[in-house]
Amino acid sequence: MRRRDFVASLCSAVVAWPLVARAQQPARPLQGRSPNSTLYVGWYELHPDVSLNFQLNRWAATGGPDWIADVRPELPSLRDYDSWRNTFIRLGETAAAQGRILHAALHFRSAEFFMLASDPRKEPLRKRLIALFGEAAGVSPGTRHEVTFDNLRLPAWAFSASQAHGTLVVFGGFDSYIEEFFPILLSFRDKGWNVVAFEGPGQGAVLEEQGAALTREWHRPVTAVLDAFNLRDVTLVGISLGGCLAIRAAAFEPRVRGVVAFDVLSDFFECMMAVHPGPASSIVRALLATGADGLIDLTLPRLARHNPVLEWGIAQACHVFGRERPAGAFRAAQTLHTRDVSERVRQHVLLLAGAQDHCVPLSQLWDQIRLLSNARSITARIFTSQEQAQAHCQVGNLPLAIGSISDWARKITTS
Repeated sequence: MRRRDFVASLCSAVVAWPLVARAQQPARPLQGRSPNSTLYVGWYELHPDVSLNFQLNRWAATGGPDWIADVRPELPSLRDYDSWRNTFIRLGETAAAQGRILHAALHFRSAEFFMLASDPRKEPLRKRLIALFGEAAGVSPGTRHEVTFDNLRLPAWAFSASQAHGTLVVFGGFDSYIEEFFPILLSFRDKGWNVVAFEGPGQGAVLEEQGAALTREWHRPVTAVLDAFNLRDVTLVGISLGGCLAIRAAAFEPRVRGVVAFDVLSDFFECMMAVHPGPASSIVRALLATGADGLIDLTLPRLARHNPVLEWGIAQACHVFGRERPAGAFRAAQTLHTRDVSERVRQHVLLLAGAQDHCVPLSQLWDQIRLLSNARSITARIFTSQEQAQAHCQVGNLPLAIGSISDWARKITTS
């Protein structure tokens, strides 16, 4: 490695915030942007469950104060997944009837997010909200392409900037749709980047419409996308679990100049265990270690009946990994790490982390830095609550994260 550039804003002491519906700071839009790329700054404490509170903030990042105004009166009724799904469907229908396209899309996405694949409402609602996201962002159908990969068709969107600095190739992770990232993609474009964003196996339409399970060989779909668009010297930007996938892809794709883990994620199985600490995590670890997969499949569903987030996480993992049983999904998750490939990464690397990320332990930042023994350069950035960016993927201050990525990517294009 020729140099390591550690730019870390160290986290301060955790501040205890009362569990009431308020923001640490009033949400405000990023100034100087067109409506279709507006992103809001502000972290809200809306729900006592940390995972559900994160989901609400996830949609508030693009919905802003008006979306929060819809949700605020409904907070006392959000007691379980049934009430959550029914409430947000109702809010979505109201917003749609009022012509508030983006808010309708966000409400529908919030409802659909916690629908199991077996729910007959999921697929019609998914198709509806995807169309609404595109309409709200002003994204024309002509920006959507299909990339042939194995026997699959990978949807990809291309956005061009005038006098571009270069090209960012963006993808999500475990539970996102690229369409919900349109404001992020357009913000990158507005900062002077050509953007190609795609969904691979286990993601979005490739999962829901073609039934393709997630692959750890992420360099293969990345290679297909680079070939299809005739790209080289690109910067990969992997969002959430994409932070792991981006490192895995860069290890085998020489046309990648830079790689951004947005956020860092060096071990997906450990993240799953961190989100569900306590008896469930301990049981899973012990039974996997002894090869008692049958006991996992018998015991875990019983525990999940009393933990809706765990129940959803197990079902989503089985869906994404194409496994029928929880043990199989956990075995697949154990393969999603960067330990076996990080030493092959020779590009510039940017690692982002939230000081209070409920999904990814902050220790994974230091693990990833240590593993990148041959990277050309490493820049690490920890975002704090003072910046409203302490959460997973900097939900609460996406403009700050986008600006950090853009500034770093411009720097490496001249190195």
